[in-house]
This record gives sequence, C-alpha cells and structure tokens, in this order.
Amino acid sequence: MSETILRTIGITKKYGTLNALDSVSIEIKRGQIYGLIGLNGAGKSTFMRSIMGLITPSAGNIELFGEGGEEGLRRGRRRIGQSIEYPVFYPDMSAHQNLELQRRLGGVPHRGVIEKVLKTVGLEGTGKKKAKDFSMGMKQRLVLAKALITNPEFLILDEPTNGLDPMGIIEMRELMRQLAKERGLTLLVSSHLLDELAQVATHYGIIHHGKLVAQLSAEELAAQSRQYVKITVDDPAAALTVLSQKMEITDYQVITAKELRVYEKTDKAAQMNALLVQEGLAVSGLYASEQKLEEYFMELTTGGAA
Repeated sequence: MSETILRTIGITKKYGTLNALDSVSIEIKRGQIYGLIGLNGAGKSTFMRSIMGLITPSAGNIELFGEGGEEGLRRGRRRIGQSIEYPVFYPDMSAHQNLELQRRLGGVPHRGVIEKVLKTVGLEGTGKKKAKDFSMGMKQRLVLAKALITNPEFLILDEPTNGLDPMGIIEMRELMRQLAKERGLTLLVSSHLLDELAQVATHYGIIHHGKLVAQLSAEELAAQSRQYVKITVDDPAAALTVLSQKMEITDYQVITAKELRVYEKTDKAAQMNALLVQEGLAVSGLYASEQKLEEYFMELTTGGAA
C-alpha cells in the first residue's frame, strides 16, 4: 500500500505572465482518495490536465507508477481512467452503445466488461434509453462508466458532483468509496467544496492561485474542525496554570498574547470562566466555538473573506 501512484515535483504552468500552476509538488499513494480542493480558477483542472498530458507544464516533473520521462508517462496514462472538465458522450446513444464505442477506442477485447461496468455504476437497467434523456445523476454515472471501461488502477475525476441534487451527491460519494474499497482504485478528485470531499477523501491538497497552500490527511483535517473554548484573558499562562490544576486540562493552544483555545471539556465553559475570575484573572471573552471545514478552507485561501 506504500506504492506511489503519482508524484509531481515543482509542476508549473505559465500563460504569459500568469502562473496557472506555481511549483506544485504532490504525492499520491496507492489506495488513497486524494481530494484536490480549490476555488474555481485555482488551478485544479490545469493540474489534472498536466497529469494526463493534455497540456505541457512549463517546468517541473511528473512520475506515474514510479516512472517518468515520455515513455514512462505514456505507459502510466494507459493505466488511468479520467473525467476532466467537459466529459463527452453521445446523447442519441444508449449507455451500452456509448460504452461499446469507448471499449473499442480503449482497445478492450471483451464485450462482457460493458455489463459489469454498467452494474458497477448502477445503469444496468437503462436499456435503450438515450443518454440525452438521462437525469444529471445518470449522466455523471455514464461519464464515470466511460472512465472505468479500461479497468484503470488510478481514476481522476474533476468536480464529479457538479450539478447533482443532494441525493445524486450522496450516490456519487458512495460510488467513489465503493470503487476504492472493492476495486482497490486510487482516486484523485477535485472540488471547490471542502465539506463535500471531507465525506470521502483520505488525503487533501488545497490549491489557491496555482499554489499548493496545504497538504494534510483526513485525521489532520478533522483536527481543524474540533470544538474548542476560545478564552481572551490578560494572562494566558496564568490561566493555563489554573485550568490545568483545577480541571486537569492539557489539550490547549496559545493563539496570541491574549488568546488561548481549550480543546477538551468544552461543555464546561462556564466553569472555566468562574475559575479564572475567582483567581483574579481578567477574562474579556469566553465562548465555545467550532471551526467548520469550509471556514478553515476560506482562511487558507482568502484570509477568511467569503
């Protein structure tokens, strides 16, 4: 499970004076669901298109399945299924007909793979119904089926829940989990919604203005949304002495010279306040808070401004 599927080293893409990608280095290991998060225009699609060879980076290196260079990347890309930006299917064809065409283009010899893929994505009962008459969720499933027809090891999906209703989003999320768990696929999934990808991803890269501003695991991201008690007090060191002695609090963080956060016993905020005041400390603010994932994302990308 430690095999590296994708490694980029300093990938940069310039358009004139604009850096669409600015020295992006990412590593994705087998079995991970890697969520690439960024606002629209942040560079997510440019990064994915670079991986697939649809555009050529201005600088940097790409390795797929441990191989680099032109031939190595060509071999690696044959092991990838992808849906980037504007997925195409033939609207007047059925799901089966669309996949039959994709099977031939992909050089897949056995026609039986079509029924297996249709069943995997939940389109096995669509018969002769034309793709143009599919719901948005069914169209997204068909796009995913096309990416799966060559039995890839690595799947790249660009905004796979775009345009879906809440039920469609849930279904797509479960399908991605299923592909990772049952078929052992490694996924790179982009989105501008951190809360949404947090339901499925195991690792994250946050990109802004072409720069990778953070990389973290699901566990590290969860720590960013823990509930805490924010205390504004004249002497944080003295406050921590009181809280540790009287309430055995050890999980905290000093934010500034006047502010600290306590990450345990958050249901006892009133008791904390009473103790600090009793000890003669000047508490100017105390409240329980919980930083949502989207708030964390906005802090990293826009300094907190929506």
